[in-house]
Amino acid sequence: MDKAKAVENYILHHVTNNYQEWHLPFGIHVPFSGPMSLHAAMLLICSLGMILLFCVIYEKNLRVPTGITNLLEVMIIFVRDEICVTSFGQEDGRKMAPLFCTFFFFILGLNLMGLIPLFSTATANVNVTGGLAFITLMVMIFGAIYKNGLIGFVKAFIPHGVPFPVLIILVPIEFAGMFIKAFALMIRLFANMLAGHIVIFSLLGLIVIIGYVAALPAVVLALVIYILEILVAFLQAYIFTLLSAMFVGMIHHPAH
Repeated sequence: MDKAKAVENYILHHVTNNYQEWHLPFGIHVPFSGPMSLHAAMLLICSLGMILLFCVIYEKNLRVPTGITNLLEVMIIFVRDEICVTSFGQEDGRKMAPLFCTFFFFILGLNLMGLIPLFSTATANVNVTGGLAFITLMVMIFGAIYKNGLIGFVKAFIPHGVPFPVLIILVPIEFAGMFIKAFALMIRLFANMLAGHIVIFSLLGLIVIIGYVAALPAVVLALVIYILEILVAFLQAYIFTLLSAMFVGMIHHPAH
């Protein structure tokens, strides 16, 4: 039981609560205090990485993209055509593409960074996913007001052809649903990224609890989950971007 408790404390410390210190090789520890935490540092590093990737490495003037430029263009076109245009239509979809491409690449970068042993998974922090979901909520509200006007924004919560007595119940539910959608975005990304890391640490913890007998199966299973986490990193970035585009598109174009 003491070993199990030690493993539990280790997992809680290194997966859920270890925001204030960055553990580097050779016993180097970088402390964080005030508004800056380890996950805030991950956000900063990912942002700088995106600037380097798209402003320096990406060669936008190539007539025939190759290498990393070709890979990035494939992903950008996919987000633009399969997510934005599908949710907003051709004209608005192209206008909204920069926002949702930023969502996709930023979340993907944070997810993949969490798979590097020296880094931490910022998207396993509910404050980070809450901030991303809050941006979606603001685009839903103020984007709809900008596009349709305040009256048009209010009308989006009033379904056509519904009797007035039913509207008394339905309109508040529709309005609350806008916030529930943003909350679901926050929890979905946070829970999926946190769960995978807990599973990996738990499998490796079996070696401590059971002994070296469990070493081979535990390491193999942890490796399989680790590889699966790479797929999850892409999948969760896609799902967050897709759902955000759908939610924003629904309130920007209520008639559809």
